[in-house]
Amino acid sequence: MTARDLFPASKSYAAAKFPPPREFQASAHQLLRNGVKQGHRCQVLMAPTGAGKTYLGLRIAHEALVKGNRVVFVCDRTTLINQTSDTARGYGLVDHGVMQAQNPRRDETSPFQIASAATIAMRKWPPADVIIVDECHTFHKGWVDHIPNTKAVVIGLSATPFSKGLGKLFTNLVNATTMHDLTRDGVLVPMRVLSCTRPDMTGAKVSKFGEWEQDAAAERGMKIIGDVVTEWLKHGQGRKTICFGANIAHCEEIVRQFNMVGVSAAAFTKDTDEKERAQLLAEYRGRHSRLRILVSVEALAKGFDVPDVECVIDCRPLRKSLSTAIQMWGRGLRSSPDTGKTDCILLDHSGNILRFRDDFEDIYFNGLPALDDGQRMDKDVRQEPEADKKPKGCPACGYRPFAKRCMSCGHEVVKPSLTQAEAGVMREVVMLGGKKMGDDRAHVWAQAVAYARAFSAPDRQQGRAANIYRDITGSWPANGWKVETTPVVAVTRPVLNKIQQKNIAYKKSLARVAA
Repeated sequence: MTARDLFPASKSYAAAKFPPPREFQASAHQLLRNGVKQGHRCQVLMAPTGAGKTYLGLRIAHEALVKGNRVVFVCDRTTLINQTSDTARGYGLVDHGVMQAQNPRRDETSPFQIASAATIAMRKWPPADVIIVDECHTFHKGWVDHIPNTKAVVIGLSATPFSKGLGKLFTNLVNATTMHDLTRDGVLVPMRVLSCTRPDMTGAKVSKFGEWEQDAAAERGMKIIGDVVTEWLKHGQGRKTICFGANIAHCEEIVRQFNMVGVSAAAFTKDTDEKERAQLLAEYRGRHSRLRILVSVEALAKGFDVPDVECVIDCRPLRKSLSTAIQMWGRGLRSSPDTGKTDCILLDHSGNILRFRDDFEDIYFNGLPALDDGQRMDKDVRQEPEADKKPKGCPACGYRPFAKRCMSCGHEVVKPSLTQAEAGVMREVVMLGGKKMGDDRAHVWAQAVAYARAFSAPDRQQGRAANIYRDITGSWPANGWKVETTPVVAVTRPVLNKIQQKNIAYKKSLARVAA
């Protein structure tokens, strides 16, 4: 007997009503269905802040439930348990249990469970045909150990699937859309960056994971809290704000100094008890909330959704974790038409926008080509910005920071050696080192795909082709370029030579490491 026999389509689930999906949401859902048909039992859906990860996850759950399947939706932190449960109820998925210590909505008989990652690790997993893991870039032993040993279909949700090892747990990546596309469509608002006074992190103690130790970052951050308050009063006053500090003591001191000047601020950390958390959130979510600033280390960085937040203060210096930076900044990027929100101000008191500028810009426009490519985003130690250096501005509109393509107006710098006008042909010709690599960028992409098809396993081809393309053009391929939809072309000798040069260099580097 199967779960479908035990739990036939429930009227309560069939009656659930979801808002019509946006085009990219419907497309992402279909790509996940196609992935299952192609044999990918475990897939990751990459969707930026504002793309509706919870909406998509619950639509997937609903589709399974009306077919009589059992579903477990795993949340990685306490803040998100009730938020997800309330959202499910709002769509009409009222019949669900919540697996969390002392939660009054506990109901082990329901075919739909919303589970705390920490709680489910200590209990026996309920039977499930579909498992949805929210914030899957944050590994929790409970689900990491379970999904390789279950037959359930597993969908991981993440805006930043950069964690090392995701490619071993999941075999397919679906990019729902990009931050650029969402901003263009009005789902997200533009981010205005003000690079402010930041602590000197030279010589600060580093943890075994390669990030600055929280206490060391906090000690240096304490010295500039006066500047944090002053800059907010100058640029952010009147805007609902989320601030991120280095540790709890740092957060509490930021709160104290804001309160001293008459600004209502409160700390929201792991030390905040459940009753106070509920009170703070209820007040903060109000349109005319007296509480203007919530200050946190990590509790508000992932999945916390208050659309009318118009300012983010970043006081948490990072040297490796781009994913954490993106999660923090994303808390203020959701649009809020009801409140007239037009942009979000980022007051960068950490230096993070300078350290991560190039990679953040790449993710903003292109998303992630393959799961394994994301590991580098949180692995490399970024160069420390010069003490008095201001971020480079866009030559077209002045927006800061700017690397290769402007996140405000879209202006793009193209290397002079990369493109060349071919006489009598109205198209871009891609050049490298004086040699023609392709008729245009699409032609270079098709050649990269052809090589990847010949020399890489199916689940590696998208990532391999993307890396070849980037080696030649200096940028990632367009978000919609996929191996399965790319026509077959021959690989030209200049492109083949370039690939072989990279292969030889890689083998030599491995030999040096081994030696």
